[in-house]
Amino acid sequence: MNIEQVRFNMIEQQIRTWDVLNIDILDLLFKVKREGYVPAMYRSLAFMDMEIPLGHGVAMLAPKLEARILQELDVKKTDKVLEVGSGSGYLTALLAELSAHVCSVEIVPELKAMAERNLAGHGITNVSLELGDASRGSSKHAPYDVIVLTGSTPVLPDAFQNSLNIGGRLFAVVGDAPAMEARLITRGADSFTITTLFETCIPPLKNALQPERFVF
Repeated sequence: MNIEQVRFNMIEQQIRTWDVLNIDILDLLFKVKREGYVPAMYRSLAFMDMEIPLGHGVAMLAPKLEARILQELDVKKTDKVLEVGSGSGYLTALLAELSAHVCSVEIVPELKAMAERNLAGHGITNVSLELGDASRGSSKHAPYDVIVLTGSTPVLPDAFQNSLNIGGRLFAVVGDAPAMEARLITRGADSFTITTLFETCIPPLKNALQPERFVF
């Protein structure tokens, strides 16, 4: 298999066709080798248009979704980023390449260890990985310029948007399967702008906030 040809095909056929046209992001997808963050047993699937299982009910997001998240967030080299859910560390690495620093919080010890190995193996140093539950927000290092939730949440806690700097951006997938929507929330001086981007469906964050359910 010509791996660079397969990577090129992924970018041209999956990512560009999903309206990801930012040249810096497309170049980044060539630079940060996705296959290096995929579990060995699934490495042949690294460039497929699909989620890749990581165990513990968690999956790597599809490549086009990862790329679209980066484009929507418009991450800058001065940005401080919070990532909720480190997974294998691939999106963490992409965010790290674009930003000043990434704080990534992972609830599953085995996944935190996987992300640490992968990031260290690829020389990514501007990341702090923390073990914990940030499914309802994390103010430990707040405020942030960018916040990314890598799993869905039926209800988006206010704590996330309240942890943004002025001008900060939050990406979250909100709702219950099968009807979820990706949202971009931007903090202004005295208000928040909420933009619905597209419909999708991804696994939920562990311990995500649930809506109040009416019981007869």
